[in-house]
Amino acid sequence: MNLDEGGLLPILPKISYMKKLILLPVFGIFFTLSAQTPDQSQLETLTEANWQKGIQILNELVSIPNDAYYPEQIEPNIQWCEKAFASRGWSSERLDTGGIPLLLAEKKQESATKTALFYFHIDGQAVDRSKWNQDDPYKPTLKEQKADGSWEIIPMDRLQAEYNPDWRIYGRSTSDDKGPFAMFLTAWDALLDQNLAPDYHIKIILDFEEEQGSPRLPAAVIQYQEKLKADLMLIMDGPRHTSNLPTLSYGARGISELFLTTYGPRVPQHSGHYGNYAPNPALLMSQLLASMKDAEGRVVIPGFYDGIKLTDSEKAILQAVPDDEFVIKKRLGLGRTDQVGQTYQESIQYPSLNIRGMKSAWVGPEARTIVPDIAVAELDMRLVPESDPVRLFGLIKEHIRNQGFYIVEKDPSDEERMNHPKIVKVNTSISYQAFRTPMDSPTGAWLRKAMARAFGQEPVQIRISGGSIPISPFVDALGIPAVTIPTVNADNNQHSPNENIRLGNYKEGILAILSVLTEPIY
Repeated sequence: MNLDEGGLLPILPKISYMKKLILLPVFGIFFTLSAQTPDQSQLETLTEANWQKGIQILNELVSIPNDAYYPEQIEPNIQWCEKAFASRGWSSERLDTGGIPLLLAEKKQESATKTALFYFHIDGQAVDRSKWNQDDPYKPTLKEQKADGSWEIIPMDRLQAEYNPDWRIYGRSTSDDKGPFAMFLTAWDALLDQNLAPDYHIKIILDFEEEQGSPRLPAAVIQYQEKLKADLMLIMDGPRHTSNLPTLSYGARGISELFLTTYGPRVPQHSGHYGNYAPNPALLMSQLLASMKDAEGRVVIPGFYDGIKLTDSEKAILQAVPDDEFVIKKRLGLGRTDQVGQTYQESIQYPSLNIRGMKSAWVGPEARTIVPDIAVAELDMRLVPESDPVRLFGLIKEHIRNQGFYIVEKDPSDEERMNHPKIVKVNTSISYQAFRTPMDSPTGAWLRKAMARAFGQEPVQIRISGGSIPISPFVDALGIPAVTIPTVNADNNQHSPNENIRLGNYKEGILAILSVLTEPIY
């Protein structure tokens, strides 16, 4: 199985047959929303009649480069979204942030009393074209998996007569996060064709810098909180549970960063002349990082996990998630796991301290026999609601001092070098906090009812997801509950080469959104 290009979900049953696409008639099967809420069969029929239009929407949107590191790439994306809203009778406006703007769209409904705020992001991760198994990551490409596990390009127009739920469309942001937005537009168009509409107002906020950490979003949410005012928030981002069953996620961890630099000689020195004499900053960095965790991967800094104690009822919620620990470890190629929690679900209930990258001198063909001048490490902390990043940064700095290091915030002066044997530069940043909505909230009950109507079964419920999305600013500023409706396949290679979306997930994503849009709000 070629996991680099997105193998099938390991516990999904394979579907080897090809189905002829049957466009079922949909006219006349619905009355009005006030008279009838579409049942599962009607939702499936409506999805079947519209998903191909949705593929056209997806392909058009994915074809626009969207790396927010290059702001000039983002403007065409904003313009595309503005036109998409205008053509559907929505109002929209750009919210100035001092950089790349946010886009707020709104559609009011007659006699509605509540408002749902949807969140999507339209920017994507950077691409290394040399790592993609297609000519252009921004040209959506349909592929099917061959018997040897590799993926073969097939003509997109085969979808006009054939359908296989395990075919995939490859391209940057097909899953993260243009795919879900295209699903929403498709579902909206399907409702419009049947003269159906939600019984609540809808606002949509589009973020064009999410993959850059949404640096301007928290301040913008405060500035525009009157415009953003809503009763609840629905996040369309992230993958389903690895079982690929319909999923709801009630929270997400926040994220903050820690940047460390240790120092050796002022410039790199010949390791024959000064090895055994000049302290090596890479060794200093390794010793410092190793002091922060035990052999089981647990942070040993006193107080790091304070405030987090899972009750029996909370553990039961985690145990109800249908994880297969063996499959997870096999997919990741792990013979052991860290022991912060007893299971995968337990592990993500705690803040993490992760070394995301290290650098010192050179390796490989460029290696030199030197004592390096500096070593650099970047760490990220995934946050849970109980973990205040400012407090955690304080604990980490105290731990660093206890290891005999003198802390600076900029490169040390000559005087500091002479007076302090072990120096480390420490810089920090906080992107956004975690959020978590109670599962027994009215919003949760409403969404479970909608999902059960669409799929004939209760969704998998995730207490808090391991990844991070910039939702806490909305929760805090607007005082509203927020729940994520993930739709894409878990093995979609988001952030990596060969990102993709499974066709079955795309169709079921449309179905899920249709169910939410037609569920009478509480």
